[in-house]
Amino acid sequence: MAEPSYIAIEGVIGVGKTSLSRLLSERLKCRLLLESHEENPFLSEFYKDRVRFAFQTQMFFLFSRYDQQKELRQRDLFDNRVVSDYLFQKDKIFASINLSDKELKLYEMIVNAIEPEIPKPDVVVYLQAPTETLLKRVEKRGRPYEAAMEREYLEQLNQAYNYFFFHYDQAPLLVVNTRDIDFVENERDQGDLLKRILEHREGVGYYAPLSHGSES
Repeated sequence: MAEPSYIAIEGVIGVGKTSLSRLLSERLKCRLLLESHEENPFLSEFYKDRVRFAFQTQMFFLFSRYDQQKELRQRDLFDNRVVSDYLFQKDKIFASINLSDKELKLYEMIVNAIEPEIPKPDVVVYLQAPTETLLKRVEKRGRPYEAAMEREYLEQLNQAYNYFFFHYDQAPLLVVNTRDIDFVENERDQGDLLKRILEHREGVGYYAPLSHGSES
């Protein structure tokens, strides 16, 4: 069976989805599709006042992701392998948490109109980690606009992601517990995870590896 040509990496803020996406694209020598957080002009204000800036932030992300996905389909780039650091449908997680009822109704009308145009991945990789681990990783990477992020918000997101992917059935799904592995620095951890991703073809799989420790 052919290896997946479109791989989407997902997970809560700070879990390492962009790092893994970069590593996969390098090792597989394929196109990398990254979400552009820094281009969202509302994001820093959102973390300071989520109620006031939620809808603007949400809409910017929605249409930015839509433009990227539409470009993939228009250029027929799936002749070559693509690795993305987000799943388009995950946008609904943030909308359900951050938008008011009226805003959510308008959001859902827009999403229902554009979602049929979005190509589906061959496999989705959902990276999991405890909230405390996520907080440490967010602090370590030091993005200024994340400095005001509340622990409660990250915990809420973590629970919402778990709920979303517990019910996700639109593509083969590999759930990876990243608490005890270091796929950024450890080549054996990288290799094992890559092998599991490329082998996953159907249904839901669970991968809870133990780290190989530091490389000698």
